[in-house]
Amino acid sequence: MQIAIIGGGFAGLTAAHELRSAGQQVTVFEAAPQLGGLAAGFKAPGWDWTLEKFYHHIFTTDKAILQLAKAIGAEEMVFFNKQTTAFLCPEHGAHPVSIPGILTFPHLPVIDRLRYGLTLAQFKVRSDWRRLERTTAEKHLRRWSGDRAFKQYWEPLLAGKFGPYAGEVNAAWIWARVKSRSFQLGYFKGGFQAFANALGAHLERQGVTVHVGRPVQRVEQTGNGWSVQAKGETQHFDQVIVASAPAVLTRLVPALPHEYVASLQALPSMGAVVMVAALERQLLTNGVYWYMPPKELFPYLALVEHTNMIGAEHYGGDRLIYCGDYLPADHRYFAMPEDEVKHEWLASLPRANPDFRPEWVKQTWLFRERYAQPVVPINHSHNIPALRTPLPGLCFASLAHVYPWDRGTNFAVELGQRVAREVLQG
Repeated sequence: MQIAIIGGGFAGLTAAHELRSAGQQVTVFEAAPQLGGLAAGFKAPGWDWTLEKFYHHIFTTDKAILQLAKAIGAEEMVFFNKQTTAFLCPEHGAHPVSIPGILTFPHLPVIDRLRYGLTLAQFKVRSDWRRLERTTAEKHLRRWSGDRAFKQYWEPLLAGKFGPYAGEVNAAWIWARVKSRSFQLGYFKGGFQAFANALGAHLERQGVTVHVGRPVQRVEQTGNGWSVQAKGETQHFDQVIVASAPAVLTRLVPALPHEYVASLQALPSMGAVVMVAALERQLLTNGVYWYMPPKELFPYLALVEHTNMIGAEHYGGDRLIYCGDYLPADHRYFAMPEDEVKHEWLASLPRANPDFRPEWVKQTWLFRERYAQPVVPINHSHNIPALRTPLPGLCFASLAHVYPWDRGTNFAVELGQRVAREVLQG
């Protein structure tokens, strides 16, 4: 078969790998100038490695992407580091988010600390996530951890991740988030962009045609196949996979049934806004890699000092931080001028380190994506669209399809494998 894949993120690239391995002819179209999707990176002058626009890492439990790296001969690119994640309490300062850290947190009664630890343990050992999706995360966590631990640990995570939807999120999502985590975080030598480039190069060696900087304008049925129009040129294919956001699918394929389009538009989601700053010196001097700061003091969900886990020598000695948040697509940060967002966010950094001075900032970048985190209410498995669309020969794979797992490159790889199987079985 001649198969077109629209989207050069890890789901699309993995689908291309699987389909080519099965003997199919595959063409990948990526609108951006580089592969990688939401894990794509950039490089400033003087850097040896690229840095992700939206912070990424993998876990020791991420078997799919680790196996993919081995399959393409890139396993030596992977390495793991220990790191410290902490929450920043207005009243009590920073405290590590770990089982030992939580159990020794002096500002919460012992019984609540124990209940929090038991909550984490039961998530690790149980596998019946479908039962968990029948109730909200808040209700389940209050029941197991208690109200005090919920307010201290869980509520800030849910509110920061899902904003106005926090009370609707089901318990299967928090189960998956805990279940898939490991104590060590993994990364790729050269960054995720380097791994995406290695995967793309492998695909081309295997005979896959990979187009970057080639946005698709329209996808139409033609007899018993499909036509794909990109940059004024039209190519014909037997099947098409759109590995992108729902809005991209509905824009490219106007022939989709109205009922199907309405079902996609009814799926709520959050966008992401991330500022990257290159500093002259270390911001989080206690070695913390990831801060979860209180939203009442910081205008974002996460403060990550990337170079507290990955050596600054790979970035010309720059100390690199991320400030990031998940926000509704109509939030003011998506419409504000970049300089105004940066000014507002940089003004919060002295709350993380009183010694911080604006002179430390060498350069900043702002990245915005309106579709970055699906919202998962009760019984969300019933809302997930099938990989096959109502139109024969057209498949769709998006972040919505990785449920119950949270967004991440490992589950994008799994999704690419699934949609490839769907095409081959069709």
